[in-house]
Amino acid sequence: MHWTQLYTPVLDNLLLSAIVAALPVVVLLGLLALFHIRAHWAALAGLAAAILIALLVYRMPASALFASTLYGAAYGLFPIGWIIIGAIFVYDITVHTGMFEVIKQTVANLSRDRRLQLLLIAFSFGAFVEGAAGFGTPVAVSAAMLIGLGFRPLPAAGLALIGNTAPVAFGALGSPILALASVTNIPTDTLSAMIGRQLPFFSVLVPFWLIWAMAGWRGMLEVWPACLVAGLSFAITQFAVSNFFGPTLVDIAGALISILCLVGFMKIWHPRTTWQFPEEAAREAEPETSIPFSLAFRAWSPWLLLAIILFLWGFPPVKNLLNSISNPQIVVPFLHNLIFRAPPVVPKPTPETAVFSLNWLSATGTGLLLTGILAGLLLRLSPLTLLKLFGGTLWRLRFSLLTIAAMLALGYTTRYAGLDATVGLAFASTGVLFPFFSPLLGWLGVALTGSDTSSNVLFGSLQRITAEKLGFSPVLAAAANSSGGVMGKMIDAQSIVVAGVATGQKGEEGSILRYVFFHSLALAALVGLLVLLQAYVFPGMIP
Repeated sequence: MHWTQLYTPVLDNLLLSAIVAALPVVVLLGLLALFHIRAHWAALAGLAAAILIALLVYRMPASALFASTLYGAAYGLFPIGWIIIGAIFVYDITVHTGMFEVIKQTVANLSRDRRLQLLLIAFSFGAFVEGAAGFGTPVAVSAAMLIGLGFRPLPAAGLALIGNTAPVAFGALGSPILALASVTNIPTDTLSAMIGRQLPFFSVLVPFWLIWAMAGWRGMLEVWPACLVAGLSFAITQFAVSNFFGPTLVDIAGALISILCLVGFMKIWHPRTTWQFPEEAAREAEPETSIPFSLAFRAWSPWLLLAIILFLWGFPPVKNLLNSISNPQIVVPFLHNLIFRAPPVVPKPTPETAVFSLNWLSATGTGLLLTGILAGLLLRLSPLTLLKLFGGTLWRLRFSLLTIAAMLALGYTTRYAGLDATVGLAFASTGVLFPFFSPLLGWLGVALTGSDTSSNVLFGSLQRITAEKLGFSPVLAAAANSSGGVMGKMIDAQSIVVAGVATGQKGEEGSILRYVFFHSLALAALVGLLVLLQAYVFPGMIP
């Protein structure tokens, strides 16, 4: 049975329809942030609201509705949940073997200042993991490493989320931009260049913002040279690679340059005071411990392996080879090509595909699992010990996996029912202010779907159509969707759950959301102001 989406089902009024369409997200975030409801219950409540609205207001066929819900839940478990399992497994191995204490000491030997440790892990190293894998991996890895270094759980989670912003549009070897090009028919290199003329401003800003969020204005000013080195080195590389080479290696190149520049700078420069958390400052500083190179290398070997394997797993020739070995494509019954998107969201009625890719061999989570196995063997753990550790990881993550499945089910239900498109059309109706709201639409898309790639697929075509109707550059609008979307990454439910899992804060997802929400909205608004300036004041920046 074919069904075409309706975008103004409430009295044929866009504003009223958008208010109703936003209710599932309001329920989810409201229960998390205001009522301190546990994440899996909040996600299930939001999902129930989405199902009722899709069924009773949008008149979506029940068969397609429940198929989309199950499709989203399955995607939540694989590949997203699979990534989290693999990342936490690697972390558990390093903790079990005592190697994380060695890692902690090697970073402390570079600097005991928490601000510099944060820049190195959450911004520079996190950007490398984002470039290689994306899809929640950098938040899981960075947050776990910060916890291991002695950061408190809530700051570790929130700061890992804030740090994972500027690289997101070029994450997973440029996947978001490749997806955006496919739905807008704008050349990939053109979009890469435009986004590369937006995000570098924020690549410079985010390190300062990150330290300000943790240590305050005065604490940030004391380490402004290090913030500038980390951000500027990444931004210059990000601009150059995105404009002259394309989107695939932007984050990896930028992160490597940023890590090298920051570590080198930390060797010759130290802040006037060593900033630590209040409970640490009261204790006498521990003496610096010399770590033999062989022990340091052994301790870092799991993370070096992780970087290498994730890069290989994302490298197109390797990924294509693995997919050729095993990549079952499962057509979702009652859903595939039976739901039609309609104008003005798309130029003409277009069927929505629904094919579940069970690419278990090429999945990022499989690369992480392989990393854990190899790292465990290198660290002389027996296969039985590794199996027990893996079982412990699965048991610890059981409620988190339920939460992620429910949240992705919510996202897919709103997508196939057309609720997201209704809200998107409301943003697109802002007229001369559309350049400001265009990035906020991308921000909303990532907050709903948990992925800049998914947001670009969701709203990329709408951005182009609206821009052409209003007389704006479609390149600018499409790029703004991706650039604004990166700021929604820190508040999407999937990322919040990942951060909570990595820092052992099961049930505290509402606290994490409250910690990052202002930062997410403020940075998204700043992207809106930049796009507004590029539309009206600096149109020469548009390729």
